Amino acid sequence: MAEYVESYYSASRNLSLRQTDALVGNETADVCIVGGGLTGCSAALYLAQRGYRVHLLEAERIGWGASGRSGGQIIPGLSTEVGKLRADLGEDGARAVWAMTVEAVELVRERVQSLGIDCDLKWGYVHAATKARHMRELEHWHADLARNFNYRAMQLLDRHGVAEHIASPRYLGGLYQRDAGHLHPLNYTLGLAQASQNAGARLHENSRAVGIERGPKARVRTTYGAVEAEHVLLCGNAYLAGVAPDIEAAVMPVGSYILATEPLSPEQAAGVLPRDDAVADLNFVLDYYRLAADRRLLFGGRISYTARQPRRLKTLMRQRVNQVFPQLADVRADYAWGGFVGITRNRAPHFGRIGNNVYFAQGFSGHGMALTGLAGQLLGEAVAGQAERFDVFARITHKDFPGGRLMRAPLLALATSYYRLRDLL
Repeated sequence: MAEYVESYYSASRNLSLRQTDALVGNETADVCIVGGGLTGCSAALYLAQRGYRVHLLEAERIGWGASGRSGGQIIPGLSTEVGKLRADLGEDGARAVWAMTVEAVELVRERVQSLGIDCDLKWGYVHAATKARHMRELEHWHADLARNFNYRAMQLLDRHGVAEHIASPRYLGGLYQRDAGHLHPLNYTLGLAQASQNAGARLHENSRAVGIERGPKARVRTTYGAVEAEHVLLCGNAYLAGVAPDIEAAVMPVGSYILATEPLSPEQAAGVLPRDDAVADLNFVLDYYRLAADRRLLFGGRISYTARQPRRLKTLMRQRVNQVFPQLADVRADYAWGGFVGITRNRAPHFGRIGNNVYFAQGFSGHGMALTGLAGQLLGEAVAGQAERFDVFARITHKDFPGGRLMRAPLLALATSYYRLRDLL
């Protein structure tokens, strides 16, 4: 997996967990969770609060993967088109999924408030259009959500309106979403982890799962120990290579990268994002950005299909920043880092079961900061025997990436070249 590069988030974390020793020897539990990101920590919190004996295994450190390195954008919806949900689930199923993605955002709000998580949560999000085709897509989406989903938390923006949110000549319009926003993803993940510890869950860092022995009770093996449990939850997303071959081919790890500038002055910050919104454009290889609490611009983009961070990453990311905000050409870049997003072929999340007692949720496809938290809760509900909501997501059909482990990345990179060219049109 990719080398670890310190992110702005790890340098600005504000919370330390209690004892998280590596698992050594054999343990028993009601539930063993594999993966210490948002999905795993949310599931641990939900189950521990209900009295389950929970052991969580994290190969590195809590929040080490995408949950603690992402753009930190909290958004309803999925990366896939609503039409694909209708094709799989029908109109009622599509409405149920959309409603749960809205609930996922509200769950973030509720947990930040009730648990007192200091993670700089702010509201306001802009889907930005760089071409007329994007505006037509936004207009259609806006009308569809209002008419068929009774969702009215959006406002279409023309060129003048989008300029009130983004001080860049790049955009000809957009869609403002008032119930979406942004936060410090690592501090939020650590806040959930700490709350799960307070509820009784046991977290084990540096405890990489290396295999699962299935049976009436499943046994999850690590390098130095094992956990035998009634139920296993696989929450490692793009970081589960080799643990569950049955589902590995349905998800592709894709690298995404972020640059953090030096702190901007209040005048510079207001001259970039005057309303402090989070932003993403509609390109296939998209730009996404926001201001941190100390007014750094956090600017994300680019993709790669290898485990190696691109050379000259700061320079490459600076070029993208300068295209959007030429007024920041002289601002210093302090951090540049990456992480893996787990994507599926249809860009819809992949939920399901392996046998009777192993559950998984993966493939959030770059749209998981809010939904992963609800996914953890849905996994917990399924363990508790209330799987109806989990099963709505599990009904979405998925296909494996072609080419096997060696060829799937080159094949996907080739397909992506088409969309890169389309972004230019």
